[in-house]
Amino acid sequence: MTEVSAQPRALVVKCTTGPDENTERCVQAFTVATTALAAGARVSLWLTGDATWLALPGRAEAVELPHSPPLAELRDAITAGGSVAVCTQCAARRDISEAALIPGARIAGSASFVAEILEPGTQALVY
Repeated sequence: MTEVSAQPRALVVKCTTGPDENTERCVQAFTVATTALAAGARVSLWLTGDATWLALPGRAEAVELPHSPPLAELRDAITAGGSVAVCTQCAARRDISEAALIPGARIAGSASFVAEILEPGTQALVY
């Protein structure tokens, strides 16, 4: 008999590029995170590099990609059902404070990221 886990699988998605650098790859990270939430996974989205800007109000709303849901809707689904973290160093380099972030986002460092991805049953993806 197979033992059923009480915890859903976890997915950690790291988005390393902003929409000005590579819109498709950036939006794909959010799309995969949202799809995993809909499938019942515990989801954590990490924003690094220029993706950190997307944790500020109004930034995701300005991103458009044909044949994709609006990025702001994807972001809101992730903050409602999962978690959003912004890289500490990336935020500091851009003078972004935690108070400036959208509700539900936080600033966290690499130790927190590593702790999340090393948890049993966790899958990590990097975009």
